[in-house]
Amino acid sequence: MATTQILLIRHGETDWNLERRLQGHLDIALNQVGERQAQALARCLDGVALDAIFSSDLQRAQQTAVPLAAARNLPLQLDAGLRERCYGALEGLRYPEAAERFPEAYAALMGRDVDFRYPAGVHVAETMREFYQRAVHALLAILASADRTRIAIVTHGGVLDCIYRYANSLPLEQPRNCDIFNASINRLSWNTEWAQPLRVDGWADVAHLDELTLDEVDR
Repeated sequence: MATTQILLIRHGETDWNLERRLQGHLDIALNQVGERQAQALARCLDGVALDAIFSSDLQRAQQTAVPLAAARNLPLQLDAGLRERCYGALEGLRYPEAAERFPEAYAALMGRDVDFRYPAGVHVAETMREFYQRAVHALLAILASADRTRIAIVTHGGVLDCIYRYANSLPLEQPRNCDIFNASINRLSWNTEWAQPLRVDGWADVAHLDELTLDEVDR
């Protein structure tokens, strides 16, 4: 069985990332920094062969993936299963606002209650367990759909967390112990002949974003 290499990428920066607002299923665009991160990501991976590029259907992920797909003339394959977790009525709120308006839900969020469902907002919220199952299923469905040597998946921080936990057999109740950065490249390998088919080879690579910092200094 051939090994599939996976470039698992978080979307670039949004204004709501800066404001620490829960985005969830709300369709927030990249800000100018995020757009530049997407371009830097594509330049960093120039020359890296990809058999397919997948993205969440939310625009912050699509906008991050478009330069990568355009450079290779590959279609961008959208998958709603790669969306961020839905937080229901908490979406659009900063953490202090969520704590004030929905104290029980906020306590569940901070306490990592895996089966608590937040009040509905624009969308009906997912429990953490439902979200984990959805995110992992989306990944496994992509991997089962065809034999590929290397693919890129552009998605969201919560999905990265789920896949990291799946690869390392970590419980959902455990606090996050990995870094998750905007426009980061996270490298994994998949081979069904391994005892644990999904392996983390490298995590939270943002070296390609150093050029943006240098640009700011030059200005």
